[in-house]
Amino acid sequence: MTKDVKPPMQSVAAIDGPGFGELRASNLGVRIAAAPWELDAAQALRYRVFYDEMGAHPTPEVAARRRDFDAFDTVADHLLVIDHDRGPGADSVVGTYRLIRRPAAAALGGFYSAGEYDIALIEAFPGEILELGRSCVDAAYRTRPTLQLLWRGIAAYVFKHRIDLMFGCASLHGTDPDALAAPLTYLWHNHLAPPALRPRALPHRYVEMRRMPPEAIDLKATLNELPPLIKGYLRLGGFVGDGAVIDEQFNTTDVCVVVKTDLVTDKYYRHYERRLRDALDSEGRAPAVPEA
Repeated sequence: MTKDVKPPMQSVAAIDGPGFGELRASNLGVRIAAAPWELDAAQALRYRVFYDEMGAHPTPEVAARRRDFDAFDTVADHLLVIDHDRGPGADSVVGTYRLIRRPAAAALGGFYSAGEYDIALIEAFPGEILELGRSCVDAAYRTRPTLQLLWRGIAAYVFKHRIDLMFGCASLHGTDPDALAAPLTYLWHNHLAPPALRPRALPHRYVEMRRMPPEAIDLKATLNELPPLIKGYLRLGGFVGDGAVIDEQFNTTDVCVVVKTDLVTDKYYRHYERRLRDALDSEGRAPAVPEA
């Protein structure tokens, strides 16, 4: 009986253009979408997860096309998780993340998050910034290896583009903030962003996060209730902004998450930081990234 061997991660030194060579872990790979069919497959996956599964409310055009799409898709980079056991076509796309940098946002007059939050302090940040959004994974692939592979892809992208600050809207399922009183209160009291980087929900959309006495929170139950994506951001040293926002279309209550990449302390991330930096060093072009 032979032992399965995972393909090695390709050198990030081979990166050209907006993306990077595919990173592999067993049958799964992660890469930036390059062909039109890949973006279409990502939008189809987003529709299945957000609308069919999570109860979002499509516009007539979105429903007719069965694709989740907006203008930001045309300027963003789209991170894809590929299952190579499912063949080379659209069915192979099992996870996706939308990545928007300053130049892409400028092409549309601003970031997606600006429709929910005042992000002036983030936009004024002197380093490179990256908006993360539209994250979803096929139900059959919501496992630790898939999520780790997504973060491998984000790590590669961060080092390629020398990103200093990541941010974006992260969602709690449902639109009743009272039903989400415990996680919202917990996030405000324990993970509020420092004033210099704190986004605030727009006045007409602001929902108070402090909805119960913090001492009344069942900490274990609340942490279990937090979506894996939000917990992942918090493990990376992330903060949340002031105020939640109800997104009726997507049937969610959103919080704005901010992560400084030099605060990342997760053991997994450090491991790939070394590998990515070593790969770039081998080509003599390692970026100047602050130590975490």
